[in-house]
Amino acid sequence: MLQPKKLKYRKAQKGRSLKRELITKGTELTWGDLGLKSLETRMITSKQIKACLDVLKKNLGKKGRYWLRIFPHKPKTKKPPETRMGGGKGDVEDYVAVVRPGTILFEVGGLDKELLKDVLKQTAYKLPIKTKIVEK
Repeated sequence: MLQPKKLKYRKAQKGRSLKRELITKGTELTWGDLGLKSLETRMITSKQIKACLDVLKKNLGKKGRYWLRIFPHKPKTKKPPETRMGGGKGDVEDYVAVVRPGTILFEVGGLDKELLKDVLKQTAYKLPIKTKIVEK
């Protein structure tokens, strides 16, 4: 499971879902030939990212390369079921990456484009957001 090595604060606040916010960082392909771009705002858990990485590793083989462009830095907490109100904030359950529309999630390269598109399509099935495949 992906998680940060060290955090300044163990628990974080939830934050806002700014759906119409325009982003400028991380919107262009840097290393790969094709990429998977998000079209929605959502928190993607480390388990979902790990599932995508497993699909990429399995289908690209030794010749293909992939780059992970998001990382789950934000801790997400949850209180146990059937717990009364009060008693403070719950324990850290998982780590999430906040993804905005236009963020490049993964990049792939090293193989022919048809195979890479197929791999990215299989990867997109593992994510809870709408995505599109972009190329340079």
